[in-house]
Amino acid sequence: MISRPTTITEERTEIAITDDGDHDRYAHYVRKEDIVRANVEGVPVVALCGKKWIPNRDPSRYPVCPTCQEIMGVIRAAGGGDQSAG
Repeated sequence: MISRPTTITEERTEIAITDDGDHDRYAHYVRKEDIVRANVEGVPVVALCGKKWIPNRDPSRYPVCPTCQEIMGVIRAAGGGDQSAG
């Protein structure tokens, strides 16, 4: 009996997550209730783009996050929009 070599193929998907700090250069859209809660309780908020942080600066000094702005445009076009930049 002749032994044949066996080939095993393994497929892997690797996702590299990098945080280059760009999110910190923008003001982000967050639900108004979440901003109030963060200011009162000191808990983090989650922006439309997925950034999670505790608001502590004046958002009017920064440009709006392009990802948040794009998502907000879709929400407004659909008739929603109870968000504010934070």
